[in-house]
Amino acid sequence: MGVRSLTGRRELLDTAQAALTGCPGVLFHGPAGIGKSVLVAALMASLATDGRSAGTVLHCSPAEEDARLPFVGLIDLFARVPESCLKALAPEPRAALRAVLLRGREPAGDQSRLAVRVAVLEVLRTLAATGPVLLVIDDLQWFDEPSAEVLAFAVRRVEGIDIRVVAAERVADGEQPERLRCCPPGTVELPVPPLADGEVAHLVRTGIGADLAPAVLRAIQDAAAGNPWYALELGRAAARDGAPVGFGRTLSVPRRLRTLLLAQVRTLPETARRTLLVTSAAARPTLTLLRAAGLHHPAADLAEAERLGVATADADGIVRFRHPLIRAAVYADAPEYSRRQAHALLAHAVTEPAEQARHLALAHPHEDETTARTLVSAAGSARRDGSPDAAFELAGLAVRRTPGDRPADRADRLLAAAEYSCDAGRLDEAGQAAETVLAESGSARQRVRARLILLRNAGQALEGARDLIEEGLRDADGDPETEAWLHHWAAVLGLLCGELEEAARHARRAARHAARAGDTDTRIGALATLARVRSLAGEPVAADAALEEALTLVGGADAGPESWGLIRMRAILALDSDMVTEARALVAGLLAEIGEFAGVEEVMATLVSLTRIQVRSGDCREALRTAARCSRAMAETGVQAAPALYAAALAAAAGGTADEARHLAEQAVRTSEADGDRLFLLRALAVLGQAELLVGDPRGAAAAVEALQRVKELGEAMSAADPPLLHWYSDLAEALVILGETDAAGAVIREARTRVSGDTPGSVLAALERAEGLREAGLGRAKEGAVRLRAAVDRLRRLPLPVELVRTLIALGAVERRSRRRNAARMVLGEALETATRIGAAPLAARARDELARLEAGERSAETGAGGPELTPTEARIAGLVGGGATNREVAAELFISVKTVEGALSRVYRKVGVRSRTALAHAMAVAVIASGAAVDSADDDQVRPPARAVMTSQLGRVRIPRALDTRR
Repeated sequence: MGVRSLTGRRELLDTAQAALTGCPGVLFHGPAGIGKSVLVAALMASLATDGRSAGTVLHCSPAEEDARLPFVGLIDLFARVPESCLKALAPEPRAALRAVLLRGREPAGDQSRLAVRVAVLEVLRTLAATGPVLLVIDDLQWFDEPSAEVLAFAVRRVEGIDIRVVAAERVADGEQPERLRCCPPGTVELPVPPLADGEVAHLVRTGIGADLAPAVLRAIQDAAAGNPWYALELGRAAARDGAPVGFGRTLSVPRRLRTLLLAQVRTLPETARRTLLVTSAAARPTLTLLRAAGLHHPAADLAEAERLGVATADADGIVRFRHPLIRAAVYADAPEYSRRQAHALLAHAVTEPAEQARHLALAHPHEDETTARTLVSAAGSARRDGSPDAAFELAGLAVRRTPGDRPADRADRLLAAAEYSCDAGRLDEAGQAAETVLAESGSARQRVRARLILLRNAGQALEGARDLIEEGLRDADGDPETEAWLHHWAAVLGLLCGELEEAARHARRAARHAARAGDTDTRIGALATLARVRSLAGEPVAADAALEEALTLVGGADAGPESWGLIRMRAILALDSDMVTEARALVAGLLAEIGEFAGVEEVMATLVSLTRIQVRSGDCREALRTAARCSRAMAETGVQAAPALYAAALAAAAGGTADEARHLAEQAVRTSEADGDRLFLLRALAVLGQAELLVGDPRGAAAAVEALQRVKELGEAMSAADPPLLHWYSDLAEALVILGETDAAGAVIREARTRVSGDTPGSVLAALERAEGLREAGLGRAKEGAVRLRAAVDRLRRLPLPVELVRTLIALGAVERRSRRRNAARMVLGEALETATRIGAAPLAARARDELARLEAGERSAETGAGGPELTPTEARIAGLVGGGATNREVAAELFISVKTVEGALSRVYRKVGVRSRTALAHAMAVAVIASGAAVDSADDDQVRPPARAVMTSQLGRVRIPRALDTRR
């Protein structure tokens, strides 16, 4: 049983294993090929591994032809039953059972049938007396009826005996099993569901040991509809044939599958088979369409098909095949001339232009310029209607129908197909088409267009595409329109790679060339890119001016697709300026407007923007859903995109878990680095730092410093100065404070302050005040720190930024707690917990609960006399390690901090504890552990106390030194 066989089935297998521990049986059921037998075998293997199947296993796997043979199922089941078990039976039951097992004369009469039932029950009881008995019946639907009656009699009478049943029964989609009576009462029924598309893709890749073209894999996913056996059969056939899919070429359905699926279809009359073929060729078959296609009695024909479980027409006349693969098999089984006839009938019957053109092309599979032009027009209509996949298919057909003596038209149509393919997220097909034009076209303009498609195909990974731009500029020399296109791409490349001055220069040149050429669209795009560059450089006024110029050219924010990117840019500028409500309204309206008409890139960019806005506005649960939707959109393209990973990490840091956020952020960092995308590398590293900060301990803080220090260095190299960067400076300072690096934190804060201007948003000022307040507290000036933190809280209360408010309330509560202002701490931490819970900020809610728990533990310590000077998280960790005998260098290595930081923190610990040596500190810490343990014990006698070292070091900031050991008192 290979791991690949259980793709998508682990959870169901776990459910079955759990069910067998408390129930007498498990019955898997589902359609043919869904994986029931695989689950039965896997369940048996798992039972054998953990020893639960020790005893007697009686197994039976009947075939279809066995269903007509009386008692063959019982013969198979009892094949391993020793003769000694039969000899122990009374004479009449023994004779009856031996007869049905073909070891004696055939029984006759009702009394003999009863004797067989009694004999089987007694044999099972005899076997169970020596150990557990497991009956395994795969393909229960083929278990012959006489055997089924005997088994049903027996299993109703085994209560209290260690006899269990594992069975699998084939049923049609959505139907219930008919042989449940063959399982003991209380048996758990487990329907086996279809696999998800991603699971099908993994199964096919591992099953055939090769990667298929994305179009072929999509066709397999559509045809198999989650059935693993169908998927593997189709995948093997596709790998063997090597035939592409699309442009009229359909998926190859192997003969074995066609024979299985069409055995009954082939018994239908010729007219019914023809109706099914025309139905399979139609995109949206209805009885009305079939009559319009010239079929005389489609309803009667389909009634025959419905009787056989092949296809059906509902009350609205919509025709559906029982399974998508039956449709594919009907089409694949027909000869080519019959398919052409079906498409010819449909071309005259359908009224939708794109569908009509498709049928026309498939009915006339030869070069014809008139047909090609019809297809080109239909492709444009399909794209305008929001169907980029259909547009790509039609444009591809137009290329194949273009006469060989029109190479320029063929190249133009191939480029159109590539652009539609990009819109649909089918990057491989787009790249192949563009490469073909680049290699074959003698037109400089067409070669430039091909390079533009390859640039678009590169997504965020533009750093390696500089040659495409330089070669394109040589081809474009003297043509202002194509030069504008390429300078715009050079600006985008500069933006992503952090070369902001170069990006601004190319954006201005692109706008000028586009103005000369009268290319308003490119001019608008160049101005939008210039706005992004100026915003990142911390020049909001210049960014807004460029954006307003672009919006004027496009005709305002209501100008349709041309304004979508500009609206998104305006929303991000509003977000960075703390105008969260305005930003949310802009992007929510944009997402509703673009709907399904936009390409995958447009949808993804909008979803990433919406995720950012939802996180800042405190809609953390919705942010998780938006990020998941963004990830699904990118998964359909078959590539990992840094923006989608960044959005998922950001949402997880706000509403998921720290571990999940860290994992996603690390993926986003790796993808950004591979793409050379410094813009999203900045963001991914920032989220990684925030995720590490959520952990709240020195090790997490050290990892946060590493990530956020890279953010700072990258930002400086890019000359970036936008508001998010200043927020990340504050995060870096906070992480440094946790590590006790207060001097370094002060330097970071001072550098950030130099970048503050009159336009700096209030959230940035609040973040800096939070960092300053934590630093003051870290220096032992808790009163001054609390003042700064309260100022930050007051500032944030005036802004719609609840996540930032919660972070600051938790910081203030921690400082108040350590300063023993317990009522104040309880008030702000309670507000933080209530707000975090309400907005779905799960990680921050956990932090608030931890702080409240420490507050309560401190109060209990005070009541028992164990209170004393409290150490900061880093001080507690260092004190614990030093008390355990670690040297300063060993402590530094363990916590990823400098030896100098250890020395400074240790000096503060000595002052707080009132000792002067490492030996005295070790003694003090040992007593502190005893006191902490006593506090834990008194808090809840029913809980197991953690090890002493865990009490001392893992609950950060909780360790208190007993007053008796503080020599300064």
